[in-house]
Amino acid sequence: MTRPLSRRDLFRRASGAALGAAAVTALGGPAAFAGTGGVDGPLAPGDPWSRATWIKAQVRGPRFASRWFDVTAYGAVGDGSTMNTDAFRDAIRACNAAGGGHVIVPTGSFLTGPIHLLSNVDLHVTDGARILFSQNPDDYLPVVMTRFEGVEVLNYSPLIYAFEQENIGVTGTGVLDGQADNAHWWPWCGATKFGWKPGDPSARSGALNQMAEDGVPVEQRVFGDGGYLRPSFIEPYRCSNVVISDVTIVNSPMWELHPTLSDHVLVEGVKINSHGPNNDGCDPESSRMVVIRDCTFDTGDDCIAIKAGKNADGRRVHVPSEDILIEDCLMKDGHGGVTIGSEMTGGVRNVFTQNCQMSSPNLNIALRFKTNSLRGGYIHGVHARNIDVGQVGQAVIDINFYYGEGPGYGFPPAVGDINVSNLTVGTAQRGLNISGYPDDHINGIRLTDVDFGTTSKPDVVEYVDGLVLDNVVENGQPLTTDAISAA
Repeated sequence: MTRPLSRRDLFRRASGAALGAAAVTALGGPAAFAGTGGVDGPLAPGDPWSRATWIKAQVRGPRFASRWFDVTAYGAVGDGSTMNTDAFRDAIRACNAAGGGHVIVPTGSFLTGPIHLLSNVDLHVTDGARILFSQNPDDYLPVVMTRFEGVEVLNYSPLIYAFEQENIGVTGTGVLDGQADNAHWWPWCGATKFGWKPGDPSARSGALNQMAEDGVPVEQRVFGDGGYLRPSFIEPYRCSNVVISDVTIVNSPMWELHPTLSDHVLVEGVKINSHGPNNDGCDPESSRMVVIRDCTFDTGDDCIAIKAGKNADGRRVHVPSEDILIEDCLMKDGHGGVTIGSEMTGGVRNVFTQNCQMSSPNLNIALRFKTNSLRGGYIHGVHARNIDVGQVGQAVIDINFYYGEGPGYGFPPAVGDINVSNLTVGTAQRGLNISGYPDDHINGIRLTDVDFGTTSKPDVVEYVDGLVLDNVVENGQPLTTDAISAA
């Protein structure tokens, strides 16, 4: 691992779109993120979906000026081998200096290092264009402010990154190719199938977690070269008014879309097909006013996973994810279709999912909630309706307080006010797999007009208060709380 940087070193080495004078507050805590109240907008007790309608109306995406900056005019060559990092940087800076507009990537294969967006700039990847991201980790230095699995750190730049910018976009029908594979990035997950010695790279993430538990200042958590912490693909960090639309994303190092501490984020029409380790499709983290719609997820981990920081660092930053609408999406392979956690320490509230389809023998769980007593935090106000689940390999609805570390760490999670209606299933292992703690119950689950289809194992419901089953069917028979208790 590289030596710790002084603040002077940090600001001198940081790239233009990454860290700067404004980052002093960011390194000290959450003060720079203003949108944490979650109280504006409708909160009608009898109609929670009115809030979803309000979120949709508010999150419309930025508009960009009619100015066009072709990267080839700045020296980019789409031959698949010429390194174009400087050309992308120069085109983005020119676009920003002119007052904003569109940086155009034309037909061709453009090799580059990280792309750092600036305010009022849309990176538009045209049909027939493919951006190939370098497989050399050194190209993603100097380090930038980011989060790795819920913990703030100075690490390799995400492949597409923005720090404290507004009105930014990644659009178009072209392809973003992270070029991660079994020889590049993915082996850093520490999985033995890649030939690493047990505990080698994964010990690095453990070292970061320990730094956070010990209260090491963020500016001293410097990884990057030798740190074995993979970058996310697209990460707006402390940004406002973001659109990511229509692009296809393949071969990501890890999490594909990772809006962090950001607000008013629209993810629309994106197609994700990436099956590496920890290849979550979209992970809004400590962000508010997020709309994810008309997207296709075919992933190596959770399709959508809503997060809010982890453990001690999540309590330090203390910013929830809230006011999130997911609609008209297709989930194929993945660990979970719509997931909350496990990095949920800052809390998650007001999540709405509607009109989605989920089905694959390689989709483990449809609606997944994972936490433990080290994460703590809360999940409150989760609403799902009109969900069509063809096939899942495990449970349809899974709420697990025993994920990872489990009980006994002193920060019991608070989970409740979960409402699911008009959900139909073809086949699953079981309909419900829900386990709280003996001294920390899940409180408030309502299922209305749900058909769990054909299941092969009995439901598990432990330490749950306020479970309401209204017209719920499993294996062609009405499912009641008495039947679950007797199973």
